[in-house]
Amino acid sequence: MTTAPNTPLPRAFTFNDINVGTRLYAVLVQYASSYPGKSIFYGDLLDRARTMFPEDKEVERAVPIGIGMKLLFVENFCAENGYPNLACLAVNKGKEEPGGGFKGNWLQQMREVAAFDWSAAQPVLDAYVSRSIKAATPLKRRKEPEARELLFAHFREHRDSYKDFSQDDREEMVSLLMEGLDVDIALHAVLGAKAALG
Repeated sequence: MTTAPNTPLPRAFTFNDINVGTRLYAVLVQYASSYPGKSIFYGDLLDRARTMFPEDKEVERAVPIGIGMKLLFVENFCAENGYPNLACLAVNKGKEEPGGGFKGNWLQQMREVAAFDWSAAQPVLDAYVSRSIKAATPLKRRKEPEARELLFAHFREHRDSYKDFSQDDREEMVSLLMEGLDVDIALHAVLGAKAALG
């Protein structure tokens, strides 16, 4: 079995990455069972997560541009436990394949995900989530109005950096700022995600 390569993280996982990543895992397991060997677009994956977890505000706020770290959470869980890379099912709508950071043989990994029995993996995921939460660097979280204010102040001083930003890009910035990330780190993360998505 091909497991996901050990992908170096661009930053440590946040509590948001862990929570939304765990929700995406549940959707991906269900999707793999219902549609073996089929991929799912990032936006459709998030829509399914919103339907499956309607009370989860972090899932509700999630946008495709910010899905990378959440999928890396799923990928790392799979790699650490010798499971097929479940995150390989999620693909860019424009390219109909995973983002630029994807490593390995995508079609082979899709076949392995389709053939795998995920029924015993939930307790292993629960333990992984618990360890990940303990390891997550506690950041000083911000309320949404404060995050939006910080984004606007940064935008006023660095307009050129935001020239190609969409509404989804801004919402991902707000989510990262609410998580407690520094505004420059959040901007770098969103720009990196945009570049990876093409």
